[in-house]
Amino acid sequence: MQLHFSPSMRSITISSSSSNGFIDLMKIKVAARHISYRTLFHTILILAFLLPFVFILTAVVTLEGVNKCSSFDCLGRRLGPRFLSRGDDSGQRQVRDLYKILHQVNTEEIPHGLKVPDSFSHLVSDMKNNQYDARTFAFVLRAMMEKFERDLRESRFSELMNKHFAASSIPKGIHCLSLRLTDEYSSNAHARKQLPPPELLPLLSNNSYHHFILSTDNILAASVVVTSTVQSSLKPEKIVFHVITDKKTYAGMHSWFALNPVSPAIVEVKGVHQFDWLTRENVPVLEAVENHNGIRDYYHGNHVAGANLSDTTPRRFASKLQARSPKYISLLNHLRIYIPELFPNLDKVVFLDDDVVIQRDLSPLWEINLGGKINGAVETCKGDDEWVMSKHFKNYFNFSHPLIAKHLDPDECAWAYGMNIFDLRAWRKTKIRETYHSWLKENLKSNLTMWKLGTLPPALIAFKGHVHPIDPSWHMLGLGYQTNTNIECVKKAAVIHYNGQSKPWLQIGFEHLRPFWTKYVNYSNDFIRNCHILES
Repeated sequence: MQLHFSPSMRSITISSSSSNGFIDLMKIKVAARHISYRTLFHTILILAFLLPFVFILTAVVTLEGVNKCSSFDCLGRRLGPRFLSRGDDSGQRQVRDLYKILHQVNTEEIPHGLKVPDSFSHLVSDMKNNQYDARTFAFVLRAMMEKFERDLRESRFSELMNKHFAASSIPKGIHCLSLRLTDEYSSNAHARKQLPPPELLPLLSNNSYHHFILSTDNILAASVVVTSTVQSSLKPEKIVFHVITDKKTYAGMHSWFALNPVSPAIVEVKGVHQFDWLTRENVPVLEAVENHNGIRDYYHGNHVAGANLSDTTPRRFASKLQARSPKYISLLNHLRIYIPELFPNLDKVVFLDDDVVIQRDLSPLWEINLGGKINGAVETCKGDDEWVMSKHFKNYFNFSHPLIAKHLDPDECAWAYGMNIFDLRAWRKTKIRETYHSWLKENLKSNLTMWKLGTLPPALIAFKGHVHPIDPSWHMLGLGYQTNTNIECVKKAAVIHYNGQSKPWLQIGFEHLRPFWTKYVNYSNDFIRNCHILES
């Protein structure tokens, strides 16, 4: 490539050599008037920048064998389509051919004995060594994808099963706490002192106080519920807690609240064995549920036996596992249906599950006018959350069963157990307990085909027409189900509920939601510290 200045300095020519001589690539003519050296300098400077580009174009033209193309117009027509990726459609044709092969392979059987690489690097290595054609590559790729999908699915089901066992078991720290406190009850007179003291016993049936009922065998969980309620209350001296537990946990539960008083609130601890009313004659259905071999096998047996995992989804499988939680055949879980009989002198109570945390004063609940209804509860059918707050009767009952289809409306709104205001005076005038029992019997006779999930379905039927909706801000659910819980909503809720498998006292609990619960655990307590509660 050469740069020529005419003798008169009136033209500049850029030329490129070829087999036929020089090709004039560009000729610049200058006006006849005198050119200053400054203008000449700037012109040469601009040309210096243009020359590399012109050189590249010339090289491309030469390599393409179009050296007779002697103008930029010709170069543009030849090179423009290539710059715009429109010159050669061979690449697109190859992609179309690959799509066609993949579609064909997707409808055919994978060849028997086809070796499936374990990883992408192995696939690349096999391609180099075996010189795969496109069809063989497509088969190998499909076989790899199907294998990985199977492995992922099996891992998901295994994860769900392990999570179910983790949720159903008792953590070592909590078991340790129960054992140590039970031992303390037998050796320490302070752990056995009367709860509440004799002079406060009349307050247990005084309806000017705010009475809370908690039924649980989890000492740590009970301590969080009671502590969070008292600390959040504007009038803790008006609080009376009735903690009910089973016989094996009674000594440890009593020891905890005897050694860790929450004054000025009052705490009563009672075991189910201490209620004269809880006889076999009064709770025959629950005795059958606890002792029936078929029912026990259903809740404690092999949850995979007989299940075709290829015909179910991980979410449906998780729901079935949740329905098989052993707590659903526990008398403590069904005990709430007997509250009017267990506390005959009380008029109005708030029932709390053991997996809740109280974050706001609950005394206004006693001022809510239930309008003649019995159960003040948050409805769970008016939210966007498909796990918890979009539930209707159809989510809990089998409407292919004739009795269910005859008596229930699939679109009726469900409501939440876990934080309920009960008007016991109005309740005693109804047949709620009898209705609950009769439907439990029917489900047992139907081999649990009417519903699967524990205590809520029979309660939905028994309390039908007796529920007064309360504001959702009183009770936020779902903290044990999902990780995408709105933290700002959690902070604002009066009661947060860790319903679901991921309880905050378990290792499978959600880390970002656990602090709302652990803030009420006294880690300086000797029993908590010695049992290494929630230590990793």
